[in-house]
Amino acid sequence: MDSPNANRISGGIPSCHVVAMPYPGRGHINPMMNVCKLLASKVPHILITFVVTEEWLGFIRSDPTPTNIRLRSIPNVIPPELVRGADIPGFVEAAMTKMQDPFERLLDRLDAPVTFIVTDTFMVWALAVGNRRIFRWHRFGRCHLLCFRGSTTLLRTTISRLTA
Repeated sequence: MDSPNANRISGGIPSCHVVAMPYPGRGHINPMMNVCKLLASKVPHILITFVVTEEWLGFIRSDPTPTNIRLRSIPNVIPPELVRGADIPGFVEAAMTKMQDPFERLLDRLDAPVTFIVTDTFMVWALAVGNRRIFRWHRFGRCHLLCFRGSTTLLRTTISRLTA
């Protein structure tokens, strides 16, 4: 499934295509989206593909996003949001073991070549994907994401890495 912004890019051809893959939980998705919105506003020729599960796409699809952020989804291979609290270890295991293959299939279908993966610290398999496909990558911990808005130095450093 795609977002309404799927084929619109502000400012023409992107100089950098970032794929953002947050850990599939509210306290991770929302901060990662905030960082992506900040990057999209500061780097007009960046394309950001924000990847979530189909369930999460349903939750965030109606939120406004800049035209250079497009939402993509992978199948719901993890327990649903409403019941995952009943089996936290099962949810964590599913996130660590069942999301990689659908994510890689999605990467294969993207139009623009990927230059950078931004992922949550907990998505350890994304690093292997980036290394195998020779993408640059950066991991953010939840604390980094929550502090990101207030840190112009961190924002400048990240923008430099994304556009270098």
